[in-house]
Amino acid sequence: MADSATTRPSAPARRPGGRRAVVAESLSDLRGPAAGRVELPLRLFWSGPDRTFNLDLRYDALAMYQAVLGEARQSADLAEHLNADLLASLWPQLHLPAEIRQAWETAHPRLRSASASAA
Repeated sequence: MADSATTRPSAPARRPGGRRAVVAESLSDLRGPAAGRVELPLRLFWSGPDRTFNLDLRYDALAMYQAVLGEARQSADLAEHLNADLLASLWPQLHLPAEIRQAWETAHPRLRSASASAA
């Protein structure tokens, strides 16, 4: 008989401060822009004077995705600002807290595969 601890899905990851990582239920829910300029709301990016990112520049895309993944408090934030295909292409290079990375890769094995193939 299998140990229930090894067959039970893990609980959503808790972030420092007790917040849970917000993870999209399905990558197909992420229909945000994949190119062009995007201005994030203050609740998602408050650390700089300019909240505008150019998704055509990889550095900007990485910075924006890191901010959204780290600060989103509801799935609507993810759906509005993230794009599934762009997320998959950026995933191996995103600098994320371990709890967020683990929660997303557990929910979406496609992302784990993208990281493994980039290594």
